[in-house]
Amino acid sequence: MNAARVAPLAQPWPPAIADILSRYPQGPEGPIGLFRTLAHSERTLRKLGNSGVLDRESPISLRHREILILRTSANCRCSYEWGVHVSIFAAKARLSPAQIADTAAAYPDSALWSEDDLLLLRLADALHYQNGIDDSLWQAIGERWNIAQLLEMLLTCGFYHTIAYFNNALRIEQEPGTPMLPGHDSRNAASGAERHTT
Repeated sequence: MNAARVAPLAQPWPPAIADILSRYPQGPEGPIGLFRTLAHSERTLRKLGNSGVLDRESPISLRHREILILRTSANCRCSYEWGVHVSIFAAKARLSPAQIADTAAAYPDSALWSEDDLLLLRLADALHYQNGIDDSLWQAIGERWNIAQLLEMLLTCGFYHTIAYFNNALRIEQEPGTPMLPGHDSRNAASGAERHTT
């Protein structure tokens, strides 16, 4: 495993940094490694926090949000974020072990998912591999969710692409006790271009 390119900012933190970090999700020993690494830049840390999608006011359900995040993280080969969300949110989102593993599969197993869940997996794939949504998928999503929910879905996928860029470029070390993305090679956070939307 390659070493992290930037070490997390060590304590004591400046008061402004400590205040921002206190508002982020916490691990067993305080702020997780990603946030402590981004703490080298107060601006980055603050901007990222203002753009988060984990608030309770989200117009989409926790389950739907986590499906999008896990699939996006898997598509980006971002083991760190995939593992964090599996550890913290997968049980709350009522995702089974088989479904969790399937978020990292090249082609999701339709027998494991509801029609709505499959649409979300397709959406995450389309945004990742096509940088857009074709008319048929747009129509199918529009029949089930309103525009505010669709915008939240786009925001979620886009935001976690950004998170993956940070994690993969900085080589943030996997959080202790979190699962690795299946098939992940920490030496190569490749795009997984063999996967595509069907």
